Amino acid sequence: MNRREFSLQLAGVAGAAALSGLGLPGLALASPSAPVEGADYDTLKTPIILPKTGKVEVIEFFWYGCPHCYAFEPTIEPWIAKLPADVHFRRVPAAFSALWETHQQIYFTWEALGLVDAMHAKTFDRFHKQRKPINSEDDMLKFAQESGLDVARVKKAWDSFDVHTRMGQAKALTDAYAVDGVPTIGIHGRYTTAPSKGGPEQCLATTDTLVAQLRKIA
Repeated sequence: MNRREFSLQLAGVAGAAALSGLGLPGLALASPSAPVEGADYDTLKTPIILPKTGKVEVIEFFWYGCPHCYAFEPTIEPWIAKLPADVHFRRVPAAFSALWETHQQIYFTWEALGLVDAMHAKTFDRFHKQRKPINSEDDMLKFAQESGLDVARVKKAWDSFDVHTRMGQAKALTDAYAVDGVPTIGIHGRYTTAPSKGGPEQCLATTDTLVAQLRKIA
């Protein structure tokens, strides 16, 4: 979902986005041919300089309110689970509006509390399966209580300088990768691809190919 789509669908998407299947669960399939720039992936006009760590960084830019991001989860999760040791994967919630910033704050609260593994899928389900979006702090604290979490601890993290710092860093990274829609995959400060470019499996196959090419400079 891109910025224009969001502005056109703001009222409906924030409340309840219907899941539309974007592919079957599974690992990325080998691409029958080399990825084509402009068709399968895009090259950043200004590369992001990353420190040499011996690992290729892969980022998934997403939004909890996005039905396409939700539909991508069954495909990307098993792919993440089988990534080699020299690939560093992380998620970055994008924020193209004040509402998106609230949704971004949810993820970084889970991250600050070490609860991403426990709460990430549950949060997506709340938006899209239960159709109960988390659009405010009150919504977040109610969700925390329903999930059996320490509500005071969640509120402290939600309001923390750490979480707001992460939100600022996410905005800078989203801008650096020139992300204008989600889900988008950013690859080691050089490339972006997305499920919109041929489907979820093709997106991850393209990512695998580009990661292999970047290993020598990581």
